[in-house]
Amino acid sequence: MIELRNLRKSFEGKKVLHDVSSVMLAGKTNLIIGASGSGKTVLMKMMIGLIAADSGDVLYEGKDIARMSEEELRALRQQIGMLFQGSALFDSKTVEQNVMFPLEMFSKLRLRDKQRRVLEVLKHVNLKDALKKFPSEISGGMKKRVALARAIVLQPKYLFCDEPNSGLDPQNALLIDKLIAEITREHDITTVVNTHDMNTVMEYGDHILYMHQGHKRWEGSKEDIIFSKDQELNDFIFASSFLQKAKQAAALEEEHLHPHAGTRGPGKQA
Repeated sequence: MIELRNLRKSFEGKKVLHDVSSVMLAGKTNLIIGASGSGKTVLMKMMIGLIAADSGDVLYEGKDIARMSEEELRALRQQIGMLFQGSALFDSKTVEQNVMFPLEMFSKLRLRDKQRRVLEVLKHVNLKDALKKFPSEISGGMKKRVALARAIVLQPKYLFCDEPNSGLDPQNALLIDKLIAEITREHDITTVVNTHDMNTVMEYGDHILYMHQGHKRWEGSKEDIIFSKDQELNDFIFASSFLQKAKQAAALEEEHLHPHAGTRGPGKQA
């Protein structure tokens, strides 16, 4: 469980977080939603220790991250997996080397055991045949799956995902969402996802935190959200759903007009 207590943050005199408190539920998919500039990215960076709060606390299982020793912080970081919005793969490394990188940094396993673990997580994301490929040789959807495999290779207790299906077509976006939800359930991970994708919210939102202009505006489950009386939240849901449908319609129209545009060369998949 990750507990947020009265978090506040300002940059150059401008307040970006106003007294935000919440609890990220253990073993669940916790979603932080909100428009650009709502504070959700700052909140996530604060949770993983990349940004310090001006005031307030971030507690992991009751321990304040700001008061942890270097040894405790190192141990915590080994329990955290991170899926970045742009995948953040090393272009000069193969898929296998990218996924193995955290093991080389933090693990004392023998090479054979590292290779076995890499293959295990790549099988989980259906990429075991892409071991020797480089990022330039695989599709955007595959890159996200490689990044997800790398995020879970150390068997983290906490998984953070920043806009995990950004830039993906609807089919691959749903696949990434499904994989994250499955991994969360199967390994009892506390997962925190920044997203504005309403498909993600309605399919996988065990716990949802809605941010608006740096304030926690609403909190609840995917079942609760459709009955919300908060006008700002309802406007956000409507706008997000409308934009999503427009993008999907445009993608379908593009596929209809150029049916072979998405055809990939040998060895490439979605």
